[in-house]
Amino acid sequence: MENEYPEYVTKSAIEGLVKKVKLPAPDEFSQDWEFEVSDSSRITEFLYVYENIDLNKDEKFALMIIIISSFNDAIVEGKAQENSASLIRYYLLQDIGIHKNTVYYWSMLDEDDLEICHAVSSFMREIAFIAELDGQD
Repeated sequence: MENEYPEYVTKSAIEGLVKKVKLPAPDEFSQDWEFEVSDSSRITEFLYVYENIDLNKDEKFALMIIIISSFNDAIVEGKAQENSASLIRYYLLQDIGIHKNTVYYWSMLDEDDLEICHAVSSFMREIAFIAELDGQD
């Protein structure tokens, strides 16, 4: 496995996902498009696309950020489903070479107080622990 983990959502990944997942294209004012298009009601659809549509590494990286952001929203809304959590965990660990930076970002391992972390941070910390990520790479 190569050790170059994606760090940023690329323009080509956005263009690919706009077509493949029917997401809105970013407008001239878009920043953090991957968070703007997250949607807790589409988690199952996003997970289906992740598994069943031909995506390159950058598209998988961007789509997983959308999935986790959507799952974070679902947790906040009290609508998170265990089957979604299981699939997210599986795909993150299966493709840890793509998602290492994403897991590290959302787990907020440097923060001791979970109250000021993302709603999904404790879930992501479990994945970081399983994948033995400590932020030292």
